[in-house]
Amino acid sequence: MDQHTQVNPREKDFTYSWVNSSVFLFYLQVFLFIAFTFGCAFSLYTEKYKGRPEVKIQESSQYEPKYK
Repeated sequence: MDQHTQVNPREKDFTYSWVNSSVFLFYLQVFLFIAFTFGCAFSLYTEKYKGRPEVKIQESSQYEPKYK
């Protein structure tokens, strides 16, 4: 006896099976959220604060001003 099972082409259709599509969309959202978070963190790491710059302050506006 030869047993043939009929495969319904709609079972593999993404738009027809909401269970498969919702699982796929959930994992896609998780992956995109992780990728976005990692990308933002990496961008902040590469553009981090380099240190305190040397700022020239007028002598008359210091805490103990020096007058001419």
